[in-house]
Amino acid sequence: MDDRAILESELRYHDQLYSGFAQSHFARPAVRALRAHSASRIVALTGIGRESRVLSVGCGIGDTELLLAPGVAEITGVDLSGAGVRQARADAQRLGIGNAHFIEGTLTAIDGRFDAVIAIFFLHHLPDRALAEFPADVKERLKPDGVFYSLDPSTRRLSAAVGRKLVPGLMKKYQTEHERELDARATADLFERAGFDVHREMYDFGSSPLAGLFPGWRAGYRLARRIDDLLLRAPRLRERGSNFEIVARLPSVAPLPLANRPNV
Repeated sequence: MDDRAILESELRYHDQLYSGFAQSHFARPAVRALRAHSASRIVALTGIGRESRVLSVGCGIGDTELLLAPGVAEITGVDLSGAGVRQARADAQRLGIGNAHFIEGTLTAIDGRFDAVIAIFFLHHLPDRALAEFPADVKERLKPDGVFYSLDPSTRRLSAAVGRKLVPGLMKKYQTEHERELDARATADLFERAGFDVHREMYDFGSSPLAGLFPGWRAGYRLARRIDDLLLRAPRLRERGSNFEIVARLPSVAPLPLANRPNV
């Protein structure tokens, strides 16, 4: 199947998802706790703040973006799914959040430059060629010293191996036909080749999968998150974590020495 067909298939799935199931599922206690933790993690790792302009690619219904909005100057979400964008706009209006804007389309439809670009569970939906081209597209939309952050499932995740054996039907419920897990090192290499300084980290071990499978169990998610923080300190276990983060920064440009500066 070619890239266009894959993207059209993904769009059909997400339009259906965002037209009903997502609103109720993402509002469940454990999923809300996961999103809140993710938002705080993004702030900590990227350093975004009150003066930051942020772009979120693959924003869906904007649940993470609306959590970030009060702490930044402006956040723009972009998604191919019209259903997702309409829900995000409605929620922003309902919550009285005026600095969050949502656009139906792709990254290439976005003008201007941003202090940060984020992509939450987005890269693993891209076909291989689109994924390879993505770092250069991000670079064009970042200000000097800008930062990119992503969160995606790892090819080495132990939780997926266990889930496929114990609850294969439930696993398929939350996956599209064409999405796949990504190799953390290979994904980081794509951004390094595009000229970024890259740091990668494992985000969790079992807490995110638990929130997806048992979305009403907030206490279970919080306990799992605390256990994750302990497990991820062990190097061998860390490599079998569920989801990995990429933090890619554009290198700082040192000022020219006075003798080499052009006359003005």
